[in-house]
Amino acid sequence: MLSVQEAENIILQHKVTLDVFARSESTEGVPLMQSLGRILAENLVADRDFPPFDRVTMDGIAICFDDFKRAVRNFRISDIQAAGSPQMSWQGEGTCLEVMTGAMLPEGCDTVIRYEDLKIENGVASVLIEKIDFQQNIHKKGIDRRENDALLLRGVKISAAEIATAATVGKSILKVIKLPKIAIISTGDELVDVHETPLLHQIRRSNVYALAALLEAEFKISSALFHFNDDERGITEGLKMILNNFEIVILSGAVSEGKFDFVPKALGNLGVKKLFHKVAQRPGKPFWFGVFNEKTVVFALPGNPVSTFLCACRYVLPFVKLSLGFKNEIEYAVLSENVHFKPDLTYFMPVKLENTEGVINAKPLVGHGSGDLANLNDADGFLELPRGQDVFETGSAYPLIRYRK
Repeated sequence: MLSVQEAENIILQHKVTLDVFARSESTEGVPLMQSLGRILAENLVADRDFPPFDRVTMDGIAICFDDFKRAVRNFRISDIQAAGSPQMSWQGEGTCLEVMTGAMLPEGCDTVIRYEDLKIENGVASVLIEKIDFQQNIHKKGIDRRENDALLLRGVKISAAEIATAATVGKSILKVIKLPKIAIISTGDELVDVHETPLLHQIRRSNVYALAALLEAEFKISSALFHFNDDERGITEGLKMILNNFEIVILSGAVSEGKFDFVPKALGNLGVKKLFHKVAQRPGKPFWFGVFNEKTVVFALPGNPVSTFLCACRYVLPFVKLSLGFKNEIEYAVLSENVHFKPDLTYFMPVKLENTEGVINAKPLVGHGSGDLANLNDADGFLELPRGQDVFETGSAYPLIRYRK
């Protein structure tokens, strides 16, 4: 049986589906406000200097510094330079212009004195302080970026900051990487859909919605959802269509060794190459992974809700993240109490997190096993407790798989 690390290595070596993102046909243009959370597929450069003019940063008056050096302290106000108005001009020795934050610095002026340091009466601004600096309160033209300087490079995940930059350079349409086509499939006769009333022997489907939500929240990927009953022919026929039309296929359920667990056999009959089946972990031990025609990857996850959720967080999301060009960074949390776990398995323990003076502490929330969906609502993530030991002491740090930000 594979270790967690061995399973992870195999998965991350088979990001065959998303390698096509390097090609131009794998990009698309989207409206600016639909690009949030997507991956930028073009470089953005400054279309002019940043800022494009000497910009006033404080409300006050604009003067010529040489006047102040000659001991001029009273300045006749000749006009007001407002933000958004064309540039005005200095009117000569002993004069000033009132200026507003964001306005162009008037031509001939080189220093701004804020209102707090002035007294204004009868159209004259008197300076109340004895020291000012040359070019103070001015955001100089081009000091942030010059025209044609790179602002953003392709491959970044677009956040609010990147939206602002794109808007500043007039990009109403952004070129982004196309997202992979993902199919998410639930299996089982016991499952009915959300809008249905289950009979006593039935439950509503939840795993597919959890998986779809994880991908939507992390990558803005909209997945196609399917359901198969426990019928070998139906599963095989449905998978045949899906494998030829999607780049990532995620199944939940029917992957173990029960009499109605038809998924591994169906995948094998369709030519999906099995790379592993079963991982030494709890929950999620029956996890199955394979590839189809070197273009589609298949994650077949155990059907218990905590198992499905954990495997998605631990394996599927890092796979997609790496395939999109991002690094997977490991976060750690510190156990807040002792934990004992006997089986020779990696234990993914649900935990509640608390940040105490910069230290992330993890409180165990053991729950009632891999079927305890409600426990996921109480927890913030999973702490990865390594195989090969059975006592995990308070104060020890372990890798954290956080699903609640």
